[in-house]
Amino acid sequence: MLSVAAAPDGVLLVDKAEGMTSHDVVALVRRQLGIKKVGHCGTLDPIATGLLLLTIGRGTKVQDLLMSEDKEYVGTLTLGATTTTQDREGDVVETRPVPQLSEADVQAAFDKFRGDFYQTPPMVSAKKHGGVPLYKLARQGKVVEREPRFVHVYRYSINGIALPDVDFTVLCSKGFYVRTYAHDIGEALGCGAHLKSLRRTKSGRFDVENAITVEQIKARPREEIARRILSLPQVSRMRGA
Repeated sequence: MLSVAAAPDGVLLVDKAEGMTSHDVVALVRRQLGIKKVGHCGTLDPIATGLLLLTIGRGTKVQDLLMSEDKEYVGTLTLGATTTTQDREGDVVETRPVPQLSEADVQAAFDKFRGDFYQTPPMVSAKKHGGVPLYKLARQGKVVEREPRFVHVYRYSINGIALPDVDFTVLCSKGFYVRTYAHDIGEALGCGAHLKSLRRTKSGRFDVENAITVEQIKARPREEIARRILSLPQVSRMRGA
């Protein structure tokens, strides 16, 4: 255990590996640092990689502030198939032929989901219905009405088109489901789509380029990991607060 005097308070930027849940990363850091008070800001699905903000010690007091910030993602959607989870991990619900789409066609579909709009959370999500997470209801084969939530896309870019795949970057507000974004763009194109891959690159002023990897957390001494924790004054300055 780190001594009480040495116990850090602040935020650790982690580059989450694919196949892990956000809770897996929290458990790893708790174990490696010997600290119980560790939380995370903004869940990343197991297929997603990239920036996960962990709050350590008194850093948990700023968790809500950090979760409210805008996020940037780089992803790939695959046209022609919809799934139960809106990503590649789900069961295929429907397949449709992918037409010969031009870049202008794809851009027109993306343009429908920019600025302010409403997004319906997917059934496989942590959002709760009657106190029960939707994903638990989905496992029971239940589908319930979900209240659309107000979201915002500040900007997007189409980074490559190699049908049926489309690579993109999106800067969006909190509470945004990129899986649903991919699904809805597929519907706008008339052939359906699901999310193939996803990486969170930024959260507010924090960048994955400055994050410690999961492999480094597993391999490095705890004192070295602790030195990577941003202090609360550092976090405040970086946020411009």
